[in-house]
Amino acid sequence: MIKVGDKIPSMTLKRIGQSGMEEVSTDDLFKGKVVLFAVPGAFTPTCSMKHLPGYVQQAEAFKGKGIDRVVCLAVNDPFVMKAWGDQNSVEGKVVMLPDGNGALTKALGLEMDGSGFGLGSRSQRFALYAENGVVKDLQVEKPGAFEVSSAEAMLARV
Repeated sequence: MIKVGDKIPSMTLKRIGQSGMEEVSTDDLFKGKVVLFAVPGAFTPTCSMKHLPGYVQQAEAFKGKGIDRVVCLAVNDPFVMKAWGDQNSVEGKVVMLPDGNGALTKALGLEMDGSGFGLGSRSQRFALYAENGVVKDLQVEKPGAFEVSSAEAMLARV
């Protein structure tokens, strides 16, 4: 599992941008000061009612603390992440990062087996703060919990 002091793995993922499908490099995405939070799945209850909305609501507070971007990661396809982002009015507040094949989640060592819930391989719920791609803080939730990775909890840590 990735830890404080480690560099975010370099890779290219796909997302839906203004011109359709586009590639996004983790090297580019993690330039500057970045908060990344990960959820087990788009449109799932805790993720949709608390996790993503908390970061959308606190976007200005993160900017006020010098955070360049807030990124939401989920092992979902680019179309699902775009629809979920649109539904939650994330534009200009949270960057939606689909990890359709789970490559980044696996490289971070933060995958979980959600097959008991019909979800397959997914991301654990976590949040991290990185500066120029180097992890400065990492908070991984205990299974079923939603405490240390919330927007409020991360605001207190950056």
